[in-house]
Amino acid sequence: MDQIKFEMNISYNWLKQHVNIDSTPEELSLILTNTGLEVEALDVVQSIPGGLDGLVVGEVKTCEQHPNADKLRVTTVDVGGPDLLHIVCGAPNCRTGLKVIVATVGTTCHPLTGEPFKITKSKIRGEVSEGMLCGEDEIGLGTSHAGIVELPAEVAVGTLVKEHFKVQDDYRYEIGLTPNRADAASHLGVARDIAAHFRTQLLKTDVSAFAAGEAEGTTVVVADAQACPRYSGINITGVRVGESPDWLKEKLNVIGVRPINTIVDVTNYILHDLGQPLHAFDADKIAGNKVVVRLATEGEKFVTLDGVERILSAEDLVIADTEKPMCIAGVFGGAHSGVSAETTNVFLESAYFNAVSVRKTAKRHGLKTDSSFRFERGTDPNITVEALKRAALLIQEIAGGTISSTLKDEYPVEVKPFSFHVSYANVIRLIGQAIPTQEIKSIIVALGIEVAAETEEGLDVLVPAYRVDVTREVDVVEEVLRIYGYNNIALKSQIRASLNTVEKPDKEVVLNQLADLLIANGFREILSNSLTKLDFVDDIDTAVKLYNPLSSDLDTMRQNMVFSMLNAIEYNQKRRNFDLKFFEFGKTYALDGEGYKETQHLVFAMAGKNEPEQWNSKKDAVNFYHLKAAVDTFVRRLKIEGVQIQDTSSAHFAYGLNYMKGQKCLVSFGAVAQSDLKKADVEGQVFFADFDWDVLMKIIRKNSIQYKEVSKFPAVRRDLSLLIDENVSFDKLQFVAQKTERKLLKAVNVFDVYKGDKIPEGKKSYALSFILQDEEKTLNDKQIDAIVQKLIVNFEKELGAEVRG
Repeated sequence: MDQIKFEMNISYNWLKQHVNIDSTPEELSLILTNTGLEVEALDVVQSIPGGLDGLVVGEVKTCEQHPNADKLRVTTVDVGGPDLLHIVCGAPNCRTGLKVIVATVGTTCHPLTGEPFKITKSKIRGEVSEGMLCGEDEIGLGTSHAGIVELPAEVAVGTLVKEHFKVQDDYRYEIGLTPNRADAASHLGVARDIAAHFRTQLLKTDVSAFAAGEAEGTTVVVADAQACPRYSGINITGVRVGESPDWLKEKLNVIGVRPINTIVDVTNYILHDLGQPLHAFDADKIAGNKVVVRLATEGEKFVTLDGVERILSAEDLVIADTEKPMCIAGVFGGAHSGVSAETTNVFLESAYFNAVSVRKTAKRHGLKTDSSFRFERGTDPNITVEALKRAALLIQEIAGGTISSTLKDEYPVEVKPFSFHVSYANVIRLIGQAIPTQEIKSIIVALGIEVAAETEEGLDVLVPAYRVDVTREVDVVEEVLRIYGYNNIALKSQIRASLNTVEKPDKEVVLNQLADLLIANGFREILSNSLTKLDFVDDIDTAVKLYNPLSSDLDTMRQNMVFSMLNAIEYNQKRRNFDLKFFEFGKTYALDGEGYKETQHLVFAMAGKNEPEQWNSKKDAVNFYHLKAAVDTFVRRLKIEGVQIQDTSSAHFAYGLNYMKGQKCLVSFGAVAQSDLKKADVEGQVFFADFDWDVLMKIIRKNSIQYKEVSKFPAVRRDLSLLIDENVSFDKLQFVAQKTERKLLKAVNVFDVYKGDKIPEGKKSYALSFILQDEEKTLNDKQIDAIVQKLIVNFEKELGAEVRG
């Protein structure tokens, strides 16, 4: 089963605060992916739209009145080139000797509002203009529209404006983080992997300037040390809550976090920097000046930051004062205790909560936050104080105030590192390639794992508590392999394996053959998660639910393959991929009495156009008959004959067919119901086929491959047009035909259907073709006419058909 990924944004420039990086952003993207932090997207992010590219510093040498316009001036401007530029300007503050920002011909300007525009050489009221003298709002530098920007006199002519304002492009990595890598859910965590790759040291953060106060401050009582093994806090008084400085807002904007105010922005910054969630309380709103970490009372009411009143469970851990809860620990803050514009005194919390407790609470209340994501997967119990010191210093720097209290740190039982032995021989055996023991050791040390003892055979290691996924020797082997590089493991030129007798037919062989067939017909294989949400199951009573799901969208084992396919189609449609042909082998799950039932399926789906768009032909949208052709090709490939056809009764289809073999349904296919398309947010029509793989394997197990010569005698085709009742289906006509002539009738096909005003109401016209062939002699007209006549008689007798021609 694929691991569910959490999309995390990481800034390239921010990473440089933790590790020295010489690689380009593109090179680093590949390194991160190869070490297991898959980069799903890499984007350039500019703090100022356009990045002030192409703009230069100029000096106005002359400034004279425009001869044909009272409000315009004609200037000559020095931008460091061989010639002065003639520029027409309408700004009231334009004057000789002024240092200005110049957009030369060819430069694209990005205004604060409106579309970007390109500077061209032009004539304005008869005077040549070779550029533009820029105002703040015209280049995205600010909101002022009063005139052109006036630069300091000491700025050198020809200087790039982006260099003068120190505008630096950043790069944003979108990393698909798997649940086991909670340690990497921060810039520090990602930097650890980069440092391990290059075998270099992390840059130390200096918190030596931190000095705790002498006042007692807010009292802290941890009533449940199992749910909260560590709780740290400190008081900061005299702060000014306002807008954060540009550098902090830019840091947060790059990774997609909206700046709010100085205090909240600092907590968000530390969260994404170190991976440690913090929470800031308005200290003046803490009743009794006392923080109590306790379990809620059953039914206790609490209003969260989003204004919703929630009924708490006795299993929910809360941060409370002497009167009421102030925060759901590790999940969500309260509406009445948080920092506001009037806040002047802050109590800052940095804690380590039990992962299971946080996960159950988040799931119980349907809350998913950046904090709960990290706490419920495991944070670092030994970073709470460092994070608190860094946050306190930042708040002092940007919001003023004084660190007034002693630092509270309730940590009764220290969380120890994971301790075990790693054998060099086991590392090499599991990786499958000889790696020098010194290389193995250097990788382990570079990952921050301490070596407690060393022998020729291996290492006794101490794994930091924040690496909650590295608790056994085999986990260390995986760590060594991902840093050493999967691509550095050579594959043997020949792979030998002993073959055991397998069940006939070999399911894997058949599966691969059918996959090849589908791929040859333009389909692509997908692999989707077996977990889905309860809304997508067919029968809630037989649904297999998870006791501890990752999220509310992944709380149930799927009962059908329809929504797995629709989710893949929806994902592609949102990314402008509309012409889709997918197939998947997978299982569905249901309760069966007291046990569980797994059913294997092969499904495929079609959406959009049947073929890619071409300039010289118009391509039609896929329809039911394209799907039926694919199903029929599939059935023929498996040599399955004698299927019966009936209308499908599945609720997932607006219309469609079942192919039956006896009482067993081999495949159901048709147009997906609109209700399902709406649930999955899919546009347009989708055509879907669902094969019961277990039934299919039982059927083909009975097939035997026999050689048969191509007949020496020709086949003959005869056509009939029948007028029949609307409720008579093709499979009934086919059944009557095959019963009428079992030996010579080789195939029956419908090649035209008509309903309209030219035939009686309640009737329809079917045009059928019949293929007749004798393997031993050539059929003559007398024999053929006799068979056709018998067909006509039986159609009239059994189905009330009327021959039209």
